[in-house]
Amino acid sequence: MITRIYKNIGRVGVVSLLSLSSTAFIVGCSDWDDHFEDPVSLAGAESTLWQAMQQHAELSDFREVLSNTMVFKHHHKTAISYADLLNGVQAFTVLAPVNGTFDKDSVLRLLTTNRGDSMVVRSFVGNHLSYNLASSVDKPTEFFLLNDKRATIGGNKVLDVPIQQANVKAKGGILHILQHTLPYRYNLYEILLNDARFAPIGEQLSSYEQDEFNPTQSVEGGMVDGEQIYVDSVFIERNKMLERVGLLSDEDSSFIAVMPTAAEWQRVWQESMNYFRFDASVENADSLQRFWANYALLNDAIFSRTIQSSPQDSLITYEYDKRYPKYHVFHRPFQPGGILYGATATDFSNGTLYTVDKWPFDPQTTYHREIKVEGERTAQIMNFNNCTYFTRVHAADSVSENEYLVITPLNATSNWTMSFKLDNTLAGAYDICAVILPATVYNPAAQGKPCKFTAAINYVDAEGTAQSFDCGNVKFSNDPTRTDTVVLAENFVFPVCNYDQNNMKFTVEMKCNIMARETRNFSREMFLDCIYLRPRKSQSVEQ
Repeated sequence: MITRIYKNIGRVGVVSLLSLSSTAFIVGCSDWDDHFEDPVSLAGAESTLWQAMQQHAELSDFREVLSNTMVFKHHHKTAISYADLLNGVQAFTVLAPVNGTFDKDSVLRLLTTNRGDSMVVRSFVGNHLSYNLASSVDKPTEFFLLNDKRATIGGNKVLDVPIQQANVKAKGGILHILQHTLPYRYNLYEILLNDARFAPIGEQLSSYEQDEFNPTQSVEGGMVDGEQIYVDSVFIERNKMLERVGLLSDEDSSFIAVMPTAAEWQRVWQESMNYFRFDASVENADSLQRFWANYALLNDAIFSRTIQSSPQDSLITYEYDKRYPKYHVFHRPFQPGGILYGATATDFSNGTLYTVDKWPFDPQTTYHREIKVEGERTAQIMNFNNCTYFTRVHAADSVSENEYLVITPLNATSNWTMSFKLDNTLAGAYDICAVILPATVYNPAAQGKPCKFTAAINYVDAEGTAQSFDCGNVKFSNDPTRTDTVVLAENFVFPVCNYDQNNMKFTVEMKCNIMARETRNFSREMFLDCIYLRPRKSQSVEQ
């Protein structure tokens, strides 16, 4: 697959007569060699495309635009015009609108500005040329325009625009004379950037655009002071957010996206921001908060059509995992209560946007998810005293991940301590639980006894100062006859999050608490399945 390189220039005014986008792009030239190295000739044709166009007086306005529009290579304007290209022998299809169907003077004025010239390339010239040789026949066929937009040709029409004269062959390709300009079709990313209804979403998404220098595609010069100098530098435009949630700018893809209008986005965005509040000691806390808040909202709102087996029945994201069927799947999306029920559907060049006035998701089904610290994942054990531990495999519905941790005291009267790290907690409410298995999990004939213990939750406050909650100083014990979920703290609210952090700020500590005289009634051995954080539907900590 050819890597397409775009350069986002910024917002400029809309020229409605041209159906131009108000966000401008320089056409990518990483594929320059792919399209201009090998000349393609059409048998029997004697004229170049440019010469063929000169035979039609009704194309004089379009020819003037092409003569004044320069090709960009590696984000730099060259001295080569599109007229020069069409006067060669390279392969193109030209979809030429006749005079009077667009405002030529407005286009020429745009070409004199830094932003306007790239907009003309992207939204007008690139919208009427193609590297594909596309003939008009009875059966419609699909091809890509120079700006990577999809188009169809057939039945004497291109994208429903009537062809005035079709299939004029030249040495450099095929010319079709159109009755008027082709409509410029936004992709999903462009509509979010340019439609006022989605302005705050577009502002958030565009803030993650960055140009990344690509040395392998750049042309090296000499060395200066021991550093490599490049005479022709190539920068690839990336969007850190779209790369994670869905490349809505990619014309080769097909998406389904659910987006709220501006006021509703602001409401749910602020809610998400509250959940992703970091403590003051975290580097770049504000940037991390904003990034993960946006990611949390968008991650389950964008779907690739290519992985849907039955969209009417359910929609899944790329992160869907059959082992965890509660998340990243939305059943019966078009029926009452479904995420797309009542939404307004609008088709764009690379997918369908479903606009909603009320956000159809809630935190507990998307980003404020349950957290399990599996007992057998011994890397999560931060500290332990007066005990040994090992893991056992036991395939059963009642055993999470089919493994569990066996904690054994060093001797018959040792009260052990064990601390488990908590990852990816949000600034919100959870029931914090320990899931403890009965002795019969490994020996059906065992006469199990409960284990008695205390617990503490260790975390930090908004300033990053260590805090600890002793779980009410309760002495907990499990039911030894069944898999028992022991609630250590109910509706416990973390004041800050620990999302995507690698630290030991958030832990659950368990201490065996059995007096010598209680040994006959309790067991110091524990079969720990997992530490389980169950999200509560409550207000997160306000900033």
